[in-house]
Amino acid sequence: MMMNLFSIFDPSTNIFNLSLNWLSSFLGILFFPMMFWFLPSRLNIFWNKIFITLHKEFKTLLGIHSYSGTTFMFISLFTFILFNNFLGLFPYIFTSTSHMTLTLSLALPLWLSFMFFGWINNTKHMFAHLVPQGTPPVLMPFMVLIETISNIIRPGTLAVRLSANMIAGHLLLTLLGNTGNSLSTFMISLLIVAQLLLLTLETAVAIIQSYVFTILSTLYSSEVI
Repeated sequence: MMMNLFSIFDPSTNIFNLSLNWLSSFLGILFFPMMFWFLPSRLNIFWNKIFITLHKEFKTLLGIHSYSGTTFMFISLFTFILFNNFLGLFPYIFTSTSHMTLTLSLALPLWLSFMFFGWINNTKHMFAHLVPQGTPPVLMPFMVLIETISNIIRPGTLAVRLSANMIAGHLLLTLLGNTGNSLSTFMISLLIVAQLLLLTLETAVAIIQSYVFTILSTLYSSEVI
């Protein structure tokens, strides 16, 4: 039976009907002992600079009406997705962010919480947001329909964007790796170089996609405040 190419993304380790592959989502916590967050080091300073930069950017997007701890929620989301994207590049570590189960579990509750908060506390603002400023009266019903559909599909687009980008890179790495047995020594050396370049690209994609997911979530939340 020919193995499906997408089967590399399937959880395979099961003990007591619980998939231990999903524990890879929390492996990032094990890489940093508790003393890392308190004792000064180069890595600690580097992460602090990243967090400060993200905090300033998210605070600017959310505006002066945001609560004090809102930006830290999105920074935590960014860190969680970044660790999962990055760990998925290592051999034999399950890439949880390539599954819609995880990405939709992150996007849907966020979107629902934004919608409930906006419609309960800022109902007039939410109705006004359905019709862009300067829309002709004839086009208002169509604009309301378009904006409503655009709003509803937001969690789906967030989830699909993250999982699809992670799947695409891993598929390329798998396809290139499976061709090594039938190549000459010279072609294998070229294949190794291509794999390293692609791995570098996937590292950049892992960082960019975690940032895109978080920044879009921040923009969606700023619309309901």
